[in-house]
Amino acid sequence: MIKYTKLFITFLLTVIVFKAGAQSTATTSSPYSQYGLGDLVPMTLPQNQAMGGISTGVNTINRYSSINPQNPASYGAISFTTIDAGIYVNKLSLSQAGQSTQKNSNFRMSHLAFAIPVTTGSALSFGLMPYSQVGYNYTKSIKGYGSGSAVDTNATNYVYSGEGGLNKAYFGYGFTIARSFLFGINASYIFGNIKHTQQVEMPQLTGALNTSVERNNAIGGFNYDYGFQYIYDMSLTRHLVLGYSGSAGTQLTSKSSYIISHYTFDVDGNRNVDLDSVVNQQNNQSKIQLPQIHHFGISYQQDLKFLVGVDYSMGKWADLRIDGTNAGMVNNSTFNIGGQYTPDINSLHSWLATLDYRFGLMLDNTYYNVPNVNGSGYTNIKAKSVNVGVGIPLRGSQTSFYKLNLSAEFGQRGTLNNGLVKENFINFRLGFTLNDKWFQRYKFD
Repeated sequence: MIKYTKLFITFLLTVIVFKAGAQSTATTSSPYSQYGLGDLVPMTLPQNQAMGGISTGVNTINRYSSINPQNPASYGAISFTTIDAGIYVNKLSLSQAGQSTQKNSNFRMSHLAFAIPVTTGSALSFGLMPYSQVGYNYTKSIKGYGSGSAVDTNATNYVYSGEGGLNKAYFGYGFTIARSFLFGINASYIFGNIKHTQQVEMPQLTGALNTSVERNNAIGGFNYDYGFQYIYDMSLTRHLVLGYSGSAGTQLTSKSSYIISHYTFDVDGNRNVDLDSVVNQQNNQSKIQLPQIHHFGISYQQDLKFLVGVDYSMGKWADLRIDGTNAGMVNNSTFNIGGQYTPDINSLHSWLATLDYRFGLMLDNTYYNVPNVNGSGYTNIKAKSVNVGVGIPLRGSQTSFYKLNLSAEFGQRGTLNNGLVKENFINFRLGFTLNDKWFQRYKFD
C-alpha cells in the first residue's frame, strides 16, 4: 500500500507542476474553439472515455468504486475512499482545401477527483476538471493591401488568435434510497479567462499603422448538476442501471476588457512597441447565460466480467447568451455506446486475462454553427470517434485497490466543404484510481 500511495502522490505532484507551468498556454489548437465558450470538455474520466464516453447509467465498474461527476447519483454506490487523477494529450491535424496540413499537440491535466463514503449508501465527492478550452492561431492573407489584386503582391494579413478556457470545481453528494434508487447533486464553480485577439497587418509597408483588437473575459459563477439512477438487480452479479442527469441553466459573471491599439513594423519585419490605445475599456461587467443540458443512459453489467452501455445527451446551446447577445450556437446532441470485457479477473496464469479491455463509439452534433468561408450560409460541425482503452489492476492489499486506466480516442471533426477545416485527432488519457478503506475504526490494535 505504501509503495503505491507514494507512487500516486509523486504522480499527482508531477501533473500539478505541469499544470501550473502551462496555466497561461492554450490546451487546444482548434480554430472552432473561437466560437461560443470554446471546446466543451465532457465530465468523464479515462475509464468512461475508453468506453465511448458512457457514464450516465454507470456507477461501480468491476466492483471498483469509480468517481463519475457526470451523474452525481453514482456517488451513492461508492464504498471506498477514492482518489482519481489523470493527464490528457492531444494530437491534432488540421486540413483545408488548397492549404497545407498543420499538425499540433497539446498537454494538460485532465482531472483531479476525490470521493469519501459518509454512510453505507452515500458519499461526498469533490474535484477539479476542465469545462472548456480555447486555443487557435491562424492568418488570412489578401494581396494588393487587401484589395485582392493579382498584380500587386503586397499583402494585408488578418491574424486571429485566442487562448484560455474555463475550469469547473465541484462538490457533490450522492445517496441511496431503498437500495435501488440513487440521487445526487453537484454544486460547481466555473471560472477562468478567455482571450481573443484580431490583428490587421501590412508588414511589407514600413511605417504603416497596424491594428490590434483584444477582448479578454474573466468569467466566474455557480452551476448545479443533478441526477438519479435506478438499479435493477437481475441476480447477485447481474445489474441493469437506468440513469438521468442534468445541468441547470445558470448565469455566470463576465468581467471584460476591450482594447484597440496601433503598432508598426521595423525594416526587418519585427513588431515595434504599441504606439497608442484608441480604445481601452476595463472591467465591463455582464452575464453569460448557460443552457440546460440533459443526459440519459442505460448500462448492463455482470460483475467482474463485462459491462455495456448507451448514453444520449442534448444541450439547449441555442440559448447561450454572452454579454446579453445570443452567441449564435445551435442545440447539440451526442450519442455514446461502449463497454468493457475482463477475460478472467482472478487468473493466476495470465496477467493479460486480468485486464479490462474497453471499446466505444461517439457521434456528436456539436454546438458549433460556423459561417461558411464562401458566404453561402452556416454549417453545423459534426464529430465522430472510435475509443479504445485498458484498465490495468495493480497489486494492493486486502483493503486497498489500485488501477491504471489508459484510453485512446481516434476521431474526426469538421469538413472540407465550404472552405471549412477538417480536424483529425487522437486523444490520449492516462488516469490513476485508488480505492482504500480510510477513516475506519479497527476493533483490535
